[in-house]
Amino acid sequence: MPRDTPIQPGRHQRSDGAFELGFATSARGTVLRHLFQQAPLRILFPDPEPGEPPTAALLNCAGGLAGGDALRQAVTLEAGAQATLSTAAAEKIYRSLGPETRIETRLSLGAGAWLEWLPQETILFDGARMDRRMRAELAPGARLLAAEMLVFGRAARGETMATGSVFDAWRLHGPDGLLWADALALDPASLAAPFGFAGAEALATLLLAAPGEADATLTGWRDLLRGLPEYAPGAMTIPRPGLLLARWLGRATAVRRAAGAAIVALRAAALGQPPRLPRLWTT
Repeated sequence: MPRDTPIQPGRHQRSDGAFELGFATSARGTVLRHLFQQAPLRILFPDPEPGEPPTAALLNCAGGLAGGDALRQAVTLEAGAQATLSTAAAEKIYRSLGPETRIETRLSLGAGAWLEWLPQETILFDGARMDRRMRAELAPGARLLAAEMLVFGRAARGETMATGSVFDAWRLHGPDGLLWADALALDPASLAAPFGFAGAEALATLLLAAPGEADATLTGWRDLLRGLPEYAPGAMTIPRPGLLLARWLGRATAVRRAAGAAIVALRAAALGQPPRLPRLWTT
């Protein structure tokens, strides 16, 4: 090679992971109908606890995500199917050299189906850049219990997210059209601002969608959450018929504990499940 040949910058290897997961009903109850997975994503199927539906454990074999990585996730439940999906551990979004980490999730629930979408927390390292979007579609009689938790920095190491960016959007469609839309566009400067996040380490969102459910029932579920111990500052509301929303903001361990208690209460009251967290949250 001639000495005057310019050195070309190296290209960083990027992850492009995906999975498609489909459940249907049979004489044996809910069964796996379709599975596609692309590294670094893997789906494992631990034996469910007695009385619980099939459980899918999402595992990122790469150990975390960096800038430029992309994930595409899709879950489909046919009419009457029931399933729980969680992650094997917290997801980590590492400091980016410029590009965003992109995560796209699609959930589709047939008539009378219900899904628990309960991944563990996403830890945003200082300098992380994440663009995450979720779209869910519910047929008549379907129910969705969904939770997401963001941790702004590695709390155990005393790290805060001082640089980077977050865009986190939800779109939820019911039988009659758009049921709920929400987006968080976060500049780390707002994390310390007194009229922003006021130094909170974490934010958790819990959503229960039950289109067509009676208002009195939703009110009872909301009051159930309001009666739980206040592990972290939070609020519960019914923004529109058929939708219950709860959020907590505070220290990471306290927010996780508050969200966990609410998940236990709602999965028992609204889905008829045993009053406990999914096993992946406790092992």
